[in-house]
Amino acid sequence: MPEKKSDILTILGEQIKPGESKEVNFDVANLHTSSSVYVPIIIERSKKPGPTVLFTAGIHGDEVNGVEIVRQLIAKGINKPKIGTIICMPVINIFGFINLKREFPDGRDLNRVFPGSPTGSLAGRVAHKLVDEILPNVDLIIDFHTGGSGRFNAPQLRYSKDNRALDILAKAFGAPFVVYSKNLSKSFRTTCYKLGKPLLLFEGGKSFHIDETVTNSGVNGSKRVLAHLGMLKTTFKSSKPKKDCVFINESKWQRASLSGMFKATTGVGTQVKKGDILGNITDPYGKFNYFVKAQNSGYIINVNESPIVYQGDALFHISTKLKRTT
Repeated sequence: MPEKKSDILTILGEQIKPGESKEVNFDVANLHTSSSVYVPIIIERSKKPGPTVLFTAGIHGDEVNGVEIVRQLIAKGINKPKIGTIICMPVINIFGFINLKREFPDGRDLNRVFPGSPTGSLAGRVAHKLVDEILPNVDLIIDFHTGGSGRFNAPQLRYSKDNRALDILAKAFGAPFVVYSKNLSKSFRTTCYKLGKPLLLFEGGKSFHIDETVTNSGVNGSKRVLAHLGMLKTTFKSSKPKKDCVFINESKWQRASLSGMFKATTGVGTQVKKGDILGNITDPYGKFNYFVKAQNSGYIINVNESPIVYQGDALFHISTKLKRTT
């Protein structure tokens, strides 16, 4: 019996029928050496109809932990769905990934140029191709990121408030924290929101670094969402998270009062009380030792791991207001 036209998925000119696996090249431009750049999109389809989930990482080229999470989903076969379709894009900013830089060679942050343009900058062209060729085919996006250089994020999901559908998916994912945050102008998340495409943004760890706890949180959360959607094969188990997810309405950065050598003594994910010692700032000559104390009670969701800080540098990101759950 021939396939129905509506059953055939077409991405970048390639047709993928139900039950098929295919690797499609997301090519945009060559390197400056004229060498071609192959950016694979891994597509796995079940014979049974169902949702289409897109896993993305590497929008920032230095955020390798997100790439590792999607790599494990592929390597372990978690991306082979029981029903529906799973699309994996482990490295979107391949140019930044090659050089371990956050931005594109044109100096632009890909996550600030969406929805892009077919005739714009290199970053803008990549953004446009992703929005124009990939997003129309998907029902849910899970996008993996890390903290910046030297700033370690606790595993967390981010999206804007008052989105019940994403709250349900976030509970299914089971990350330690959900941090409600406004949609940023020209970001991938904002573009998906405007297109009516639900997106869970995962943050965990820091750039230039792969952390096993963060990786496990991302992989296990992905399995739980797929199980929630009926897409996880029975060969994989979806374990419940050890603790309930904490939903954070508001948070703020605590900044350094002095410049000096910094050492945090309290890790991410810790619940602290106002006045608790979180770390200390010293000088190279042993003349002072300043204890950094929590300015408010809450959960620590990001820690600055830089050994040198200046007055005004962000040290700890601490929750200030939690969402009441019933």
